[in-house]
Amino acid sequence: MRRFEDEDLRGAEFRECDMSEARLVGVVMQDAEIDGLVTNLVVNGVEVTGFVEAELDRRHPVRLLIRSDDPAELREGRRQLDAEWAATVERMRRTPGIEHRGVNGEWSAVQTLRHLVFVHDSWFRRCCLGSTAPFTALGLATDFVPDREGQGLDPDATPTLDEVLAVRRTQATELQDWLAAVTREQLDAPAPIPDGPGWPPYARGRSVRQCLSTVLDEEWAHHSFCRRDLDLLGA
Repeated sequence: MRRFEDEDLRGAEFRECDMSEARLVGVVMQDAEIDGLVTNLVVNGVEVTGFVEAELDRRHPVRLLIRSDDPAELREGRRQLDAEWAATVERMRRTPGIEHRGVNGEWSAVQTLRHLVFVHDSWFRRCCLGSTAPFTALGLATDFVPDREGQGLDPDATPTLDEVLAVRRTQATELQDWLAAVTREQLDAPAPIPDGPGWPPYARGRSVRQCLSTVLDEEWAHHSFCRRDLDLLGA
């Protein structure tokens, strides 16, 4: 266990770090920002993640729809996510070039959309449909995904916004058609993940619904990140 004592960590940035079971004692944390998978967070004796999740649900009711077990609500949640992304794309088109700009070390809007192409291929096509097809070449995986080229990704890809959106439209139609016919029983069934290596390796044993949840959660979260960064770039 690493221990930091009397350290000046002002302005420090931690990325892709596992801080499970970390203890921060006697710290000064003003104007700090935490963004990630946070559960069971206790601040001064109070578990606060329940309050945070409830406030996020109040601000973004679509979160309730994409967590539902009802196929009709899942379809409506996906429709709302698509509409929000469409509005954000139109916003980007009013400032040509902004789609390729990042801020604070985050992905650009095009990179974010490319990542969602990868999420669809891996968590929906592979996990929900059982596909063994290579992933879309212009998809973008995070650095910790192994054997990216072996799974079909092109690390040198530099697609335009329109090229990425064309793939996204095809994927959106595929998911919409599937949601139009899926039943609760099919959602509860074990995910038909093909044998052999491939991303995500830790999804085995999950249900189709749990894998679909990752797709929809990623869509919502990354849209929030994209809109946040566009606000910063616009300012």
